[in-house]
This record gives sequence, C-alpha cells and structure tokens, in this order.
Amino acid sequence: MYLVLVYLLVRLALNGAEAMGYNWQWYRVPEYLFRFTDDGFEWGEIARGLAATLELSLLSFLLATGLGAIVTLLRMSKLVVGTAIAVAFLEIVRNTPLLVLLYLFYYVLGPIFALDRYAAAVLCLGVYHAALISEILRAGVNSVAGGQLEAARSVGMSNTQAYRHIVLPQAMKFLLPPMTGEAVHLIKSSAIVSVIAVVEMTTVGRNIIADTYMSFEIWFTIAAVYLLVILVLSLAASQMEKRYAMAGRTK
Repeated sequence: MYLVLVYLLVRLALNGAEAMGYNWQWYRVPEYLFRFTDDGFEWGEIARGLAATLELSLLSFLLATGLGAIVTLLRMSKLVVGTAIAVAFLEIVRNTPLLVLLYLFYYVLGPIFALDRYAAAVLCLGVYHAALISEILRAGVNSVAGGQLEAARSVGMSNTQAYRHIVLPQAMKFLLPPMTGEAVHLIKSSAIVSVIAVVEMTTVGRNIIADTYMSFEIWFTIAAVYLLVILVLSLAASQMEKRYAMAGRTK
C-alpha cells in the first residue's frame, strides 16, 4: 500500500511536470551527491547537507532526551512545584506550533541570550521534542508494575538503584519503538530550520534550485535521501528490539 501511494504521488508529479513542459535534467543530479575532481573524490552539496542534518538532529535529540528526562522526573515527583513546572512546560510547548517556537527562539531569545541561528535551531528542536519524549519516558516507566519498585525498596535499594537496575531495564522494551519514532520525527522536523537559513539538507536543496531551477529533480532526490535515512534508522531499531528480546529470553 505504501509503495502504491508513493507511485501515485510520483506519477502525479511527473504528469504535472510534463503538462508544464518541464525540461528534466536528471543527469546533473549525481554531481550534487558526489563527484570526482582533479583533487580526487568529493562529496556533493546534498551529501554535505545530509551530514549537517544528521549532526543537527543528533545534538537536538540528545538535548531533548536529557531535558525530557528532567521533565519526567519533575512530573512524577511528589513535589507540587515540580509537577506544576513540568505540566506548564508540557502545555506551553505542545500547544505552540513548531514554526512559531522557532521564531521565538531565534528572533526573541536569540538577541537576548546572544544565540546564533544554529544554537537557536538546536535549542528549539530540543525543547519541542523534549515535551514529546518526556511523555514517552513517563509511559515507559509507568508500564513497569509498581510492585517491582516496592520489591526493590524492600531489599534495601535506593530509588536511584531501583530505577537503574529494576525499572529502566524492563521499561526499555516499551521505550525503544516510540523513541525510534521520535528520532524519525525529529529528523523530519529538522527541515523547518531552513526558514532561518540554518545549513541542512533542505536549505541546501533550496539553494541548488535557486541556481539551477531543477525543482523536481532536487526535491525528489532530497525526499529519497530522507526516506533512505528513515528506513535505515527503522531497520537498526528493529534489530535492536530483536536482540533485546533475545537477551531477555536468555536471562
């Protein structure tokens, strides 16, 4: 079904281009992926843009995971102030469109805290996805039976030891699929930072199109690269799930 949908979309785009009398230049696309020059092999603009996208996504995901863990701890704590802060953070971030949040970080907080566009992009993506990840972490911890934590405390474990050795290992099988989905979501949403001219794959694509007018070829190529990255990430996560399941059965 997925392949059929992709085929229909591609067919529709091709028919539209043909109706416009579009001049296809696919032969020029490879040079934006890689090329051989007098100095040897060289990565093209799209490949370098992909590397920038992955770097941006990794930094944002690490920030989002750390911040999400803090929000989860505050949300699950018995402190009224901590819970109120966590709930307020979640409500504000989840109900603010990502584009608006990006403008707030770059145009409002950027001048105040001397943030350049790259730092603003990382912080924006990190904060936005931290709200989503915190809910995933909370659901994963809550999926472990409460008796497990009580049993750990009864044998003298501290809360930190109980969560580290008892709760989190059991919660991992519940956390891995949604966390993988969130990583994929972050990679896709990272394209929005192109509106503030942060260098990543979408920004590179727009620059190439401005110079060559190869709109269809470049966007098709970038879409294919995004799809390939997401498929590889999903496959790696699937293999990790299988290994984790096998390790659990052997214990």
